[in-house]
Amino acid sequence: MKIRRPRLPRTRRGQRRLVQAVMAVCVLSLLPATWLYVSTADRLRTTADVPRTDVAVVFGAGLWDGEPSPYLAHRLDAAAKLYRAGRIKVVLVTGDNSRKDYDEPDAMRTYLRKHGVPDDRIVSDYAGFDTWDSCVRVRKIFGVDRAVLISQGFHIRRAVALCEAAGVDSYGIGVDAKHDATWYYGGTREVFAAGKAALDAVFHPDPTFLGPREHGVTKALAGARD
Repeated sequence: MKIRRPRLPRTRRGQRRLVQAVMAVCVLSLLPATWLYVSTADRLRTTADVPRTDVAVVFGAGLWDGEPSPYLAHRLDAAAKLYRAGRIKVVLVTGDNSRKDYDEPDAMRTYLRKHGVPDDRIVSDYAGFDTWDSCVRVRKIFGVDRAVLISQGFHIRRAVALCEAAGVDSYGIGVDAKHDATWYYGGTREVFAAGKAALDAVFHPDPTFLGPREHGVTKALAGARD
């Protein structure tokens, strides 16, 4: 069978309609990304000026041979810096532990311990399979209603917007990262991820795994006040 190539309109009217349709598609595809930028404009901070908050949330960003990837290490470094400066009391690490040979939260905990954060000030969320899941679990499972979120700059706006939608009053810190292939991939991916984020914020789907309420954050905060 011969596959017929689509024919472009030959009339000016048809060409004008085609251009208008293409422009409309482009505008619609960029609306979610625009929403992310507008809705989080006043919520981004640095490690130096972020409001003092009990809890910081660090999102997983992959492991290399069981160790945090460079991108994840930068996020954890920022959390450790906030803890040492007394700007936070507890670090909630949320990541993927969907199989036995891949455990982001435990690798993140080990890294933080090596960088001066006490083990009893670290709480692990083992079912943070994506950003929306993490945000919902932060609120519903761990009972956190205010937090500092830590991620790379290309992801932090989506994290803040989704956690706000999930009921977490959030400020975001976008840590620096080398503009390598991973950075450009992440930035491009965010354009498409913004569409899913908008749907999550509107329809509030249940996370992959919810489970019972956990009291790790409450206990860690109680210990911090002793």
